Amino acid sequence: MMKMIDEIDKKIIQDLIRNARISCSEIARQVGLSDVAISKRIRRLEENRVILRYTAIVDPIKIGYSKVSYTGLNVRPENLIDVINSLKERDYIKYLAVTTGDHNLIAVIWARSGEELLHIHEEMKKIPGVINVYPAMITDVIKNEAYF
Repeated sequence: MMKMIDEIDKKIIQDLIRNARISCSEIARQVGLSDVAISKRIRRLEENRVILRYTAIVDPIKIGYSKVSYTGLNVRPENLIDVINSLKERDYIKYLAVTTGDHNLIAVIWARSGEELLHIHEEMKKIPGVINVYPAMITDVIKNEAYF
């Protein structure tokens, strides 16, 4: 059973969110512990699945994806698992979540053009069990921070 995270753990997590390549020595200097103590804390956070993975966050536009859509999908309840299984295999879907509220699912989609995005949305509408698709195009990002 994992103990609750403390303020030092929170600081470690915040530092890793800002820069996953920060050294244990740099974090240690900031919080006043040894780099060995920081390394042990990070290992514990990883083992307890508080830290799930380290990743690079890229700008989709700079790698050729000019259109990003947060798309809501309404799905018949009896088809939800089949729709999820179909969608999670598609490379253009970068994030997929079951939700409450207006839509059963939310998908983040990256497309190279408006035409490609339209094609993707039309393809999604044809999946058995999908009632409708509700795209919301990202026009400008105001704030982009990792969650914490």
